[in-house]
Amino acid sequence: MKNNRYSGYIIGAILVAIGIYIAVAFNGLVNKEERMKLQWNEVQNAYQRRLDLIPNVVNVVKGGTDFEQTTLQKVTEARSKASSMKISGEPTAESYNEQTRLQDELASAATRLMIVVEKYPDIQGTRAFADLQTQLEGTERRIKVARKDFNVSVAAYNSYVKSFPTSLVATLFGFSAKEGFQSDKGADKSVEIKF
Repeated sequence: MKNNRYSGYIIGAILVAIGIYIAVAFNGLVNKEERMKLQWNEVQNAYQRRLDLIPNVVNVVKGGTDFEQTTLQKVTEARSKASSMKISGEPTAESYNEQTRLQDELASAATRLMIVVEKYPDIQGTRAFADLQTQLEGTERRIKVARKDFNVSVAAYNSYVKSFPTSLVATLFGFSAKEGFQSDKGADKSVEIKF
């Protein structure tokens, strides 16, 4: 009888320990997932800064000279496409890859604009353009840092989700590995810009 009582205590203690572990692992998964979402919001914030800045650059360039309309049109179209892509709810790999593609098109169009502007010393000399160019460069750095931080938080989350025995709790509650930013194919090669 004493043996049965001790066995009951041991089984009860094991069940309590398992319950505590499940609660701690679940809370850890939630915290890491929320951290990842916060970092994604920082990426969105940096993208929005770029979207807000581009029209100002275009307006300064328009006001500065009789500029090539096709270049300005491409920038405006790329901004319009990028601003139309909004991710609501939890980001999926497909949705943020699509948004990244559109944002990269915008960045490429803005870079082409800056290169073409080099032909126009009147524009380069304006204080407003110089300030906007500095802000645009800073925005691109912010995007790079936000993407890196997002990838770090995705890696931490994935490591936690995949590690044993947390993976059992993750499977039990529907937590799955996520995908971070990856470079485009051919991104390791330098881009040649021709006029």
